[in-house]
Amino acid sequence: MLQQFDERNRDLIVNVGGRLGHRDDAGVSPFDSAVQGGDAVWEGLRLYEGRIFKLVEHLDRLRSSAKALAFVEIPTHEAIIAEIRRTLEANGMSDGVHIRLTLTRGVKYTSGMDPRLNTAGPTLIVLAEWKAPVYGRDGLTLVTSAIRRPPPDVMDPKIHSANLIPSILAKIEANAAGADDALMLDPRGFVAETNATHIFIARKGELATPRVVACPEGITRATVLEICAANAIPHREADLTLEDEDADDQEGGDRQHGGQCRVDRAHDGLVDAQVRLLGVGRRSACSDVLRVLAHLTVEPDLRPVADLGFFRDDGGRMNASGHRKARTATPRFDS
Repeated sequence: MLQQFDERNRDLIVNVGGRLGHRDDAGVSPFDSAVQGGDAVWEGLRLYEGRIFKLVEHLDRLRSSAKALAFVEIPTHEAIIAEIRRTLEANGMSDGVHIRLTLTRGVKYTSGMDPRLNTAGPTLIVLAEWKAPVYGRDGLTLVTSAIRRPPPDVMDPKIHSANLIPSILAKIEANAAGADDALMLDPRGFVAETNATHIFIARKGELATPRVVACPEGITRATVLEICAANAIPHREADLTLEDEDADDQEGGDRQHGGQCRVDRAHDGLVDAQVRLLGVGRRSACSDVLRVLAHLTVEPDLRPVADLGFFRDDGGRMNASGHRKARTATPRFDS
């Protein structure tokens, strides 16, 4: 599974520190903390028909991550939204767009690890691309990686950090094994997530997902669980083993760049892998949950979203703290 270049992205305008420019001319200082030590936080956003799914929740998490890393300055929600709007308008974008939002600690006055060397304020990078969901609907394969997700006392998974080396190493393993992605375990041997997304397992009408011990509290993951609760669909967060992967149905891919997909096969190990067929083509109430989520992301007016147009007082105008009144809607199932 390799993403393909979209010709529409050849002449992208990107936003680095408030400066708009062609993708080939964009530059980040070699003294920037993201270059010096991967010292940055990020979010992945999806734009549908001029709206961004769960924008405020993503910006809340960006701010929370930056606070956890003791960033001295953090842009307000309004300031970030203004830069997102500028970037989208410069590219003429309104639909089918993925936005990579990165906030670095900023430029240092000399190289070094010490955050006290940062005196210029943070650097906000807005990269918007035309990008279809990475995962298709035809299913994918996973291989169990030897790389473990770190525990909270090593790296708190609540911090959405730009340090993605463990995920990259796991993806290298998946590529070498001919799999689409890698299934990563926590230090105790329980399933954490894949190298790129959370994972859900459906068995006997119940949807299960790993506890957020060594994986982040995904925003779309939370949406899936909310849909389950609202529709009385059995669900649980639990410590899951590789044996639990041998389920009636399996779903994965809930981060904004990925989309929802079905897992066809899970490989246990890199060599002489044991392949478990996971009920390809079967349907269950749990599968319907994921189908509803896909429907919600296509038609975001079914869920609270932040509109990139004018914030109306009756439709959720943002206040100074970055919060907004959420619009409500009732999720529906396809027939």
